[in-house]
Amino acid sequence: MSMRTMNGIPASPGRASGRVVRVGGNDTAAGEPPAGPAPTDPVAEAARIEPAVQAVAGRLEARAAAVTGDAHDVLLATVAMVTDPALLDNARELVLAGGRPAARAVHEAAGAFADLLAGMGGYMAERVRDIEDVRDRIVAELLGLPAPGCPDLADLESPVVLVAADLAPADTAGLRPGVALALVTEQGGPTSHTAILARSLGIPAVVGCAGATSLAEGAAVLVDGSTGEVAEVADVTGPAAAVAEWDGVGRTADGHRVPLLANVGDSAGAATAAGHRAQGVGLLRTELAFLSATEEPSPARQHEIYAGVLSAFPGLPVTARTLDAGADKPLPFLVQDGEPNPALGVRGLRVARARADLLDRQLAALVAAADGSGAQLKVMAPMVATAEEAAWFVARCRAHGITQAGVMIEVPAAVLTAREILAEVDFASVGTNDLAQYLFAADRQSGALAALNDPWQPALLRLIRLLGEASTATGTPVGVCGESAADPGLAPVLVGLGMATLSMGSGALAGVGAALAAVTLDECRSRAAAACAAVDPAAARAAVAALDAEHRRPVAIG
Repeated sequence: MSMRTMNGIPASPGRASGRVVRVGGNDTAAGEPPAGPAPTDPVAEAARIEPAVQAVAGRLEARAAAVTGDAHDVLLATVAMVTDPALLDNARELVLAGGRPAARAVHEAAGAFADLLAGMGGYMAERVRDIEDVRDRIVAELLGLPAPGCPDLADLESPVVLVAADLAPADTAGLRPGVALALVTEQGGPTSHTAILARSLGIPAVVGCAGATSLAEGAAVLVDGSTGEVAEVADVTGPAAAVAEWDGVGRTADGHRVPLLANVGDSAGAATAAGHRAQGVGLLRTELAFLSATEEPSPARQHEIYAGVLSAFPGLPVTARTLDAGADKPLPFLVQDGEPNPALGVRGLRVARARADLLDRQLAALVAAADGSGAQLKVMAPMVATAEEAAWFVARCRAHGITQAGVMIEVPAAVLTAREILAEVDFASVGTNDLAQYLFAADRQSGALAALNDPWQPALLRLIRLLGEASTATGTPVGVCGESAADPGLAPVLVGLGMATLSMGSGALAGVGAALAAVTLDECRSRAAAACAAVDPAAARAAVAALDAEHRRPVAIG
């Protein structure tokens, strides 16, 4: 019998029930270190910072070595944050010139960085939790205190549902499916590292769940990572997850092909995706090679990075998104005038048009990397709003000999002029995260607005339906590479709306493949129609669930 029920953001699909174990998360941090007294020997005090940084980095590297896939990649990204030279230099300067104790200097330097990321919104805002975790670990090292976080999570033996205010990547990466039955956090969003790792590990997760930490230790709860519902129940009935069976070919039950692709950022991610039987890469985030660079990476360095991804997929398509700079991805070497609202400012293709030389060097490096790799290079531009912009980008690609040039559909204007835009390009891909954010004027990092960014929102699905209709009219294929493509319940709906390919994190491939294999193309279309006709996300999920029950082909609804 269900008792109290609360709702959060669906972050990783699946259902599981178990006993609550509350973990500290942010509560275990050392707290704000004192601003004084000023050190008597500032040089010696400043010299303490680097050894503390290296000690923390070493522990995280050891954790990274013990895991694979997305967990490994996320932990290495955290190590990069720990060892960021700018963080170290700023902290030293606060000691030498500002008279701060070392711990306080690290706290302030990292805090300034976190505040900057938070103000940017989007993907970078979801890295704030990572920065805070790095900060707290270095501060604890300097103060001689135990490391923050949840060091015993990897040692859990009894199956439990973990509940926390938030979890750092270093904590989440060590979780084991079957022991960690589900995750519930009060903070975080669907693109946070906690959510990404939960999906990679196949653990149901709900984030942004207000009141979650009020759940009592040992309480029995049912967590539905597909709907975002967390319900207290009378007793534990055991996990309800099923192992996804997929033969490695994306297709519906009646043989309609839907290539299932991976979103990657580097060669390690590409190798992981290939191991998960991705049928190519639907989104290579090339900006990840630029973010930490103080100057534009050389053509040789870019060639090395791109070749590592392309060579993992001989004979298969690899779609590279050109530099998505600006807004939530500022580049140190690409200084722009301050903008009152960067998310609506010069970003994506708008930066490329202002710096066509930068784009030309990137396109040349991509073409050189593709030569001899055996992969089928495709290139697309981010943040395209008009057909004129699309035509400009395609012409630039053609000048470099690129035969497959496309665009990202991330703003509503591009949907409303989709026929004109698709007539100019070879393909398009929908970034559902940004499209939802701009459609609803709702920052996807805002917990208060999380419901508006739910990928099951009928208004968002109706926009995607318009794209599907434009794709049919022009003959130009349109796919999805936003997080919504990783939802096994939503995947058939997207296919029914006319999406030709789905690209996602590697860990979601098998689940999505199995979900598509359970339905025919006509059944996908009926689910799409039902979801679009709904009044809200809950009704859309319920409508699709009713069709699943009618056809007696259970599909995980997310």
